Amino acid sequence: MRKDKEIAFDMRRNGKSYNEIHAALKIPKATLSDWFSKIDWSNAMAKKLAAAVQKQHIVRLIELDKIRGTHLKRAYEEAREEARNDFLELKHNPLFIAGLMLYWGEGDKSQVRNGVRLANTDPQLIKLYVFFLTHACRIPIDRIRAHILVYPDLNKERCVRYWAEASGLPVSNFTKCTQIIGRHKTKRLLWGVCLVAVSSTYFKEKVLEWLKIFPGELMNEGYYESI
Repeated sequence: MRKDKEIAFDMRRNGKSYNEIHAALKIPKATLSDWFSKIDWSNAMAKKLAAAVQKQHIVRLIELDKIRGTHLKRAYEEAREEARNDFLELKHNPLFIAGLMLYWGEGDKSQVRNGVRLANTDPQLIKLYVFFLTHACRIPIDRIRAHILVYPDLNKERCVRYWAEASGLPVSNFTKCTQIIGRHKTKRLLWGVCLVAVSSTYFKEKVLEWLKIFPGELMNEGYYESI
């Protein structure tokens, strides 16, 4: 009889999620994470797994953001549960860790469920953050919006084109610019401030849950033994 570990690896190669493998074999997700993190998956296999995860996430992102009223509490609980499961799969991904660090330092961490928002003046930081959203979190690019804060003497169209090129987002993803008045008369930002947002209360709940797990996981000595 084949061992559960062999079956688990076959299921993973066929694109099955941690939840599906756990449901079939009753193997703890933490154990699955430990097993799979030590395997150097081929590029083709990694893309297949990522595509399967992306499809699941897009469907849930759209469906659960539509929930209102009495079912909202359950949706938030599902978001937190999904976040914990995702963390097991993603915690060894350097892009995921880098993106969480960026959001921890620069993102909107308020409990107000107004979506996931991060603003900064550094084009490289914004580019990396957008890459984190699209590749680690599997957020469809058409769900990402950007907004520019500009000084009165800046050309709004040029600023939008600059940030579109810098971030990798289409110009059509940018909403209207907001004019700001700086406190200092001479120290001005050449291209304003870029704010990147994903309008999803479900995703916001997941990000907040990741940030809750994140510090303790990084300071867990067992984490370093597995990477």
